[in-house]
Amino acid sequence: MAHDFKAYPELTTSQAAIYYWDSPHKQIFESFVGLVEKVHDGDTIRVKTDFRDFLTTIRFAYINAPEMNHGGAESRDWLKNEILGEEVYIKVNPNNRVGKWGRIIGEVFHQGVSMNDASLREMQSVPFGSPMW
Repeated sequence: MAHDFKAYPELTTSQAAIYYWDSPHKQIFESFVGLVEKVHDGDTIRVKTDFRDFLTTIRFAYINAPEMNHGGAESRDWLKNEILGEEVYIKVNPNNRVGKWGRIIGEVFHQGVSMNDASLREMQSVPFGSPMW
């Protein structure tokens, strides 16, 4: 069975062992810089990079923001205000780089500040694995 690169552009480590050479675009294995084009919710953004012709979805590592149907608009709006249209550095852990929905998992830094940590400080999210909203 072939991999659906359009729906799931990122390969997990086990998928990369099989499909890496079939990938039509660069797979992300290390940290990189991107421009925030969209803030989906309080822990997911889409960034434009200089090495892809499509937006890359980033899921913030270590945190969970409330889902949109559980009051997540405040968390999303806070994050939009902080980084929408801004350049960010995404720190990727090569041992945990792709989540179950095919998104890159990373710690997002803006002007040297971890937005993951800032979200926790501002009570816009909870640590990953904590009881949800």
